[in-house]
Amino acid sequence: MTGTIAPMEVTSDAVDAIAGDEPAFAALAERHRRELHVHCYRMLASFDEAEDAVQETLLRAWRSRDTFDGSMFRAWLYRIATNVCLDMLRRSSRRLATMHNFSEVPWLQPYPDQLLDEIAPSDEQPDAVIVERETIELAFLAAMQLLPPKQRATLIARDVLGWPASETASLLDTTVAAANSALQRARATMQEHMPARRSEWSAGAPSDEERELLGRFIDAHERGDAALAVSIASEDLRITMPPNPFFYEGLGSIVPLLGRALSEGDWRLVPTVANRMPTAASYRRQPGDTIFRAFKFDVLRIEKGLIAEITTFGTELFPAFGLPPTL
Repeated sequence: MTGTIAPMEVTSDAVDAIAGDEPAFAALAERHRRELHVHCYRMLASFDEAEDAVQETLLRAWRSRDTFDGSMFRAWLYRIATNVCLDMLRRSSRRLATMHNFSEVPWLQPYPDQLLDEIAPSDEQPDAVIVERETIELAFLAAMQLLPPKQRATLIARDVLGWPASETASLLDTTVAAANSALQRARATMQEHMPARRSEWSAGAPSDEERELLGRFIDAHERGDAALAVSIASEDLRITMPPNPFFYEGLGSIVPLLGRALSEGDWRLVPTVANRMPTAASYRRQPGDTIFRAFKFDVLRIEKGLIAEITTFGTELFPAFGLPPTL
């Protein structure tokens, strides 16, 4: 699952910008904002906290610009971003001891695919960084929360960014042997908690089958057709709603919930993509209202042609997905 972030040289003009005025430095660093945001999101599993981390990264980079040696600018920024995330994790003391479902990860947030696709080529890296589904899917992010912070950073550096052991050790200010040991432990934990099916995923957008099933999901909700909704769901369907602690499993417990939800007003759903997964943004018009108002996101995990899991999020990130508050 490697999308290598190769070290690179910077031009003499770039070195001058780094050493010079703040606007020139900001323009140079800004080229890497989106990929740094994705990196921090993998570390923190929160879109909003990743944004805070990137802002702090760019501020620290400017303040410590005299430590930049004139090469590997991207790697230098990644080192700063990783340390920012490690500091945030230390302050929060937030780590899971066990994890059975996403309701145990209340800070988990979705990531808009349109922003993943904004990681554009640059002069230093002609090929855009491909954000593979297996490194951004919700199950991967949730499982990452089981890792101690340095193991988390090691796994990302080695297995996501494709860095060699020596650069990873330098990134984390440790030895190569310690970095390799941390990687082995991290891989063992992830293997225990990640489904084997992820090796079959494509790198990019949902498949035609997934998009077709999302269309049927949307149709069922807009018609208020509970029977259709049930027909496209797995018998052991799981529903979670971070940050709420709710967890539902099995159609027996979910059908009554679904029936109530579909009867509480009229629905309009907009197809979108979050974390490389088919997603529906829902708007509800309550009885007596004339406007469909933003209500929730449903991120779908599909297995064997059926919806196996729905992760429901609130409306806070509708603007990040380019979605209006009302229809």
